[in-house]
Amino acid sequence: QVQLVESGGGLVQPGGSLRLSCAASESIFSFNAMGWYRQAPGKQREFLAAISLGGFTDYADSVKGRFTISRDNAKNTYLQMNSLNPEDTAVYYCNARRNVGGSGWYDYWGQGTQVTVSS
Repeated sequence: QVQLVESGGGLVQPGGSLRLSCAASESIFSFNAMGWYRQAPGKQREFLAAISLGGFTDYADSVKGRFTISRDNAKNTYLQMNSLNPEDTAVYYCNARRNVGGSGWYDYWGQGTQVTVSS
């Protein structure tokens, strides 16, 4: 059973930075992509960033230039978040996506980590 465990969330002042980590229970190279999403109160979960098996990255416009997704060569994926503002306050989720045949995909999710940006 795949497990994803996020860490690194917390309270940060506007303009500050945080680095989120996601530890997978198996090699991240067993997935087609790793990603980060967030969900603010009363809002839908939104895509932030992803990194493909081949190392290509993609970002939502709202975080492009401020957030950076990266990974190590084992089981960890990271999200470096800079220039945080109160609108970035949300629960942040790690995602792992795997192709299950044909055009089918399966998404695994972590339990989430809270990020609060406030003075």
